[in-house]
Formats: sequence, C-alpha cells, structure tokens
Amino acid sequence: MRIILYLGKGGVGKTTVAAATALRSAELGYRTLVASTDIAHSLADSFDLPLSDEPAEIAPNLWAQEISVVADMHNYWSTLQEYVAGFVSGPGISNVVADELSAIPGMDEIVSLLHINKQAQERNFDRVIIDAAPTGETIRLLTIPDTFRWYAGHLSRYETGVIKALKPFAGRLMKGPMEVLNALDKLDESTAELRETLSDPEVSSYRVVLQPEKMVIREAERAISYLGLFNYPVDSVVVNRILPDSADEGEFYRKRREIQARYLQMIEDNFRPLPIWRAPYYAEEVVGLEALSRLAFDCFGNEDPCQIFYEGALQEILELDDGGLRLRLPIPFVSGNDVRLRKRGDEMFITIGNFKREMILPAVLAKRRAAGGSLRDGMLEIDFLPLEKPTPVATA
Repeated sequence: MRIILYLGKGGVGKTTVAAATALRSAELGYRTLVASTDIAHSLADSFDLPLSDEPAEIAPNLWAQEISVVADMHNYWSTLQEYVAGFVSGPGISNVVADELSAIPGMDEIVSLLHINKQAQERNFDRVIIDAAPTGETIRLLTIPDTFRWYAGHLSRYETGVIKALKPFAGRLMKGPMEVLNALDKLDESTAELRETLSDPEVSSYRVVLQPEKMVIREAERAISYLGLFNYPVDSVVVNRILPDSADEGEFYRKRREIQARYLQMIEDNFRPLPIWRAPYYAEEVVGLEALSRLAFDCFGNEDPCQIFYEGALQEILELDDGGLRLRLPIPFVSGNDVRLRKRGDEMFITIGNFKREMILPAVLAKRRAAGGSLRDGMLEIDFLPLEKPTPVATA
C-alpha cells in the first residue's frame, strides 16, 4: 500500500501532477485512487470529467474522488457535535450559534485525513494519491493529529470524572454522555492510527511541487522544514512548468529562460539530496487523460512514479545538555572544513568551499543565534545557542 501526498503553493500545478501520477500508476496495473482534500476542488477539471464525494472509476484501474468534508461530518460525527452543542446552548444563545460553536477545532481537517487512513486500513486500492490543499493549509492539516489527540484526551478525562461522580444519581440519563465518550474514544483511536500511517516511510511519501520562482521555492523550503519536524517522509521534489528550449530567441523568452536557469540551480543546491523531477511548460492546457499521460512520461520517464525515491531524514533537531539545539542535515558529496554560516531571520546561508545553500529554518531555530557548524561524514551539524532570557525591568 502506498500513499503519496502532493503539496505546494497554490497555482503551481500540484493537481495536474497528482492526476498524472495516478494515471501512470493505473496504466502500470495498480488499483489507484486519486483524491482531492482541497476545499476548492479542481481534480474534476484536470480529468475533464464529473466527480463526486464517492470514488468513481474513470479509467481502467483508476478511481477519482473529491472528498466532501461536509458530507462526512454529518455521516460520522454528528452525535459528538450535537452533544457539545447541548453544553454551549443556553439563554441568549440560539441553536444556530450553538451548533457553530460546537465544531471541535480541526474536525474538518481530521475528517479529510481519516478518509485517507480509511483507504489504507481497508486496502481497497494499491495506491492512494492525494491532491492536497495549498502548502499552509496542508501543513496545518498534517499537524492536526497531534493537536487533536491532546484535545480529545483532555475532554475525555474531564467527561470520565464528571460521569463517575454523577453515576449514582444519573441512572438512565447516563446513556447520552456514554455514547459521546465512545464516539470520542473511537475518534482518538482512529487519529492515533492515522498519525502512524502518515509517518510510516514504507507507506506514505510527501512530494512538493514547485516552479522555478523565488517565492515558490521559499515556500517549498518551509514546507519541507516543517514536514521534517513532524517526521513526515519527503521522497522527492517536482519542478513544474519549465520553459523548453526554443528557436524563438525573442527578448522576453530569453530573459525568462535565464531567470529559470538561475532558480533551477538554486533548487538543485537547496533540495539535495532529494531526487528532483522536471516537467515542461506545454503550449496547450494539460487537461484530459491523454495530456496527463504525456505529462507523467515527460516527468518520470519509464519510472514507476509511486515507488519510494528517497529514504532517510532530511533534517534532525537534537537537544543539547546546555539547553541549546543542534540541527543535523545530510549533505552528501560535499567536503571541506571551512563551514561559513550567515543567519538572517528564519533564513540560513551555508557556504562550504564552492557549495552554497540557502534554507528556511523551523520557528524553533529561527529565534536562536547560531553558534557555528561543522561537516562530519556527509552530515552538516549546526549548533544553536539557548534562548536568551529577557532582562528583568527594574522598578522604582
């Protein structure tokens, strides 16, 4: 079972790449589902076929689905939401307002992710390809399992204590709360399974789609940085819409190719050791099965696009005895003792001989001062000082 999740800045073509990957997987004989978790679905537009919130077979071995959070909320979690609404309703609070307030934080994201986990557990398909929402929303979605488990655990302990205290007096009135506790426990258990599935490198892979543009590259770097913090395995990067060589040497295209060449080199430097796949910029729209099949071949060639292309952590953060932190990065095929670092906000500029790399630091490191770095056995280690304590303000 393989789950591949494509994410990236809005408009970079991740829906198209996800659809092309799924189609190629189906052509290789694997039962494949491609599903969209983006609220603004465009998967149906990519295939130029109508889709619904249920998987529909659109080609041999290929099913597609646009996940409906609203439908799942009503089908699976209405009991829990109705019970919470009962607590917040009261004088001056209408039923409509109470219902809105009762939505547990992150419930819509959890439902989308549980949909993915359901397919993994039931193994209805050999591969599940996810067309995710834009980067920021997807990163928030992927942090939800940890946040929700904390929330559910505290609510469950509170409810258990209340029910235990009232049990001698409540009698048949206990039926409602117990149903809610059972629903909450089931949801918590499913979320734990989900977290395990999403972080298993033998099952799940994350791929960032980007274009050779500065803002897009920076957002992709942040995405990979945060995925690393939560131990989500990234196995490659897809660079989309690369201008082809052309006999047209007009000034506009010449400048655009020069800019792209500069950023393509930056991508090679900043995202190593990840494999980097390249997809061309076509003169026509990439819509429909024939165009998507062509894109899959131009991007991945004869490779199976659902295989695991890279294994191993892209970054590791260790706690030091003095309260500092150490960032470890794999930088193979680079040698040298002179490691020069320059930090500006959440950006780190690394120079080792002729090797240069710019990276975005996680928030936990961005607010600390760098103490120096060294290269050992293909691993770059950068130490960060403990956080400085604020100076107490003297009072008269």
